[in-house]
Amino acid sequence: MHDIFSRHWEAMARMAPEWGTFRGDHRFGGELAQVGPQAEAQRETLLRGFLQEAQGVSAAGLNERDRLSREMFIYNLNAQLALARFEGYRSMNLGALRGPHTLMSGLLQQQPVDTAEQREQLLSRLAQHPRRIQQEMAQLQRAQQLGWVSAKPVLERVLAQLDGQIRANVATGPFMEPWRRLPPGMPTAEVARWRERGEAAVRRDVLPALQQLRDTVAQRLMPQAPDAGGMQRYPGGEAVYAELVRQNTTTRKSPQEIHELGLAQLAQLHEEFAKLREQMGLRMNFTEAVRALSTPDNYFSSPQAMLEGYRAVGKRLDPWMPRMFIELPRTPYGIRPMAEHLGPGAADNYTGPPLDGSGPGWYNANVLAYQRRQKWALPSLVAHETVPGHHMQIARARELGDLPAFRRGGGYTAFSEGWGLYAERIMDEVGFYETPQDRWGFIQAQAFRAARLVVDTGLHAMGWTRQKAIDTMNAQVGENPIFMTAEVDRYISTPAQALAYMTGQLHILDERERARQALGGRFDLRRFNNSVIDHGAVPLDVLSSLLREWTQTQQASPPKA
Repeated sequence: MHDIFSRHWEAMARMAPEWGTFRGDHRFGGELAQVGPQAEAQRETLLRGFLQEAQGVSAAGLNERDRLSREMFIYNLNAQLALARFEGYRSMNLGALRGPHTLMSGLLQQQPVDTAEQREQLLSRLAQHPRRIQQEMAQLQRAQQLGWVSAKPVLERVLAQLDGQIRANVATGPFMEPWRRLPPGMPTAEVARWRERGEAAVRRDVLPALQQLRDTVAQRLMPQAPDAGGMQRYPGGEAVYAELVRQNTTTRKSPQEIHELGLAQLAQLHEEFAKLREQMGLRMNFTEAVRALSTPDNYFSSPQAMLEGYRAVGKRLDPWMPRMFIELPRTPYGIRPMAEHLGPGAADNYTGPPLDGSGPGWYNANVLAYQRRQKWALPSLVAHETVPGHHMQIARARELGDLPAFRRGGGYTAFSEGWGLYAERIMDEVGFYETPQDRWGFIQAQAFRAARLVVDTGLHAMGWTRQKAIDTMNAQVGENPIFMTAEVDRYISTPAQALAYMTGQLHILDERERARQALGGRFDLRRFNNSVIDHGAVPLDVLSSLLREWTQTQQASPPKA
């Protein structure tokens, strides 16, 4: 079984070298993946072969850990093959946040340049960029023929992000980022030579290809782009959305069930908002309170001030971690500004550490939003992205050396984002949000994820317009309208991903309550939290089985000091 895991991991590293870069495997760092029908056919054949091999191994001959790994391996391959059926959806590869238009700028942040060989790899990868963009444009045209074109608002964001890269000063722009971190002590003349080669490659290989992509989007796609992008509006879109809901939530909940769950959560959270308004002396409705709290002193004065604010929250969170967990990961995290071309509406995000522990995890903070995001939104946001949230869970998974690489380096959105949202909540439970304003930010962040359940299903299963989705987000969450509009466009271009957060958090909370009831005074939050993350990311039904086994073990064992 482990031989199958290893051969699959190696095959994917060769077939998707960009993925290798993000996980810290730089053997193929001079290459970019092939995309298109031939590459997809090769990948599907490969996956079916590994699936057949894995199914041919008897689970009876494996220990408990390896039986679970086999089950998850088969689950993953079946999920990938299920989406392979939808050629139109797969080929519509432009999103509000990610796609071929952001591929290179995001990849270069992870590309090492410490040795001459690595720098030559980087130049080789840049040289392949025109080929890759040509293949991506062919995919877009194939999607167009099949009736799949991204919605106008999404394409408008793509064009703005392309313009931000094409028009940037080359020397200071996103594609020169690796050349700004050449090894210290390198002779000045050598630094100049490498930077000159890097800038020439950007001008020759990157910018003209992005301009071609821009022309394709503006001239070929925009005239046919629908005003709204719900899955119902595309041929076979309902089947696509049903599969995406299953994969992103790892449950069998229907869109209608998820929609109603979101409405119920919002009702509870608005009761919390009402209590906070009373506590703060704001005898007014929710919308009026949002305006009253949006005073200039609640915003940062500059991007740098906001970055320092993020880092200060991280420093406040770190000392809490020994009280939340029995064992902590060794790998540190950093907080860095997000690339400017993504714009002030882009969502903050996290990049995990390399699998070999050779670098930190990174929280990519949108400091361009300093005039739009209140200071009191930061505590829960940083808890979600760093510790005890994404960094805690992902860095811990990387260090579980007895698990196969696909479990240490893989993930399930419902688990990872559910954990991130759960992390926000446990910091509320221990009193980390000290002021009513900070708690308002926490409740607002919870309402944000609950509203996603309503809006995503509304857009893709109930025929909602984009404007209805925007209006609902604004009314229920009270965040900056620019953020809410960007978020709705994200849900349009990445269906069902937004359902994972609240679904996963509620699942973890339900299992925690089950364990607390069973263990009574012997329940230890630190041990429970570790028990959630110490198997790597897993589907939610697998998590339930693991936590119930853990509870039984705790019941049978003597009390721990």
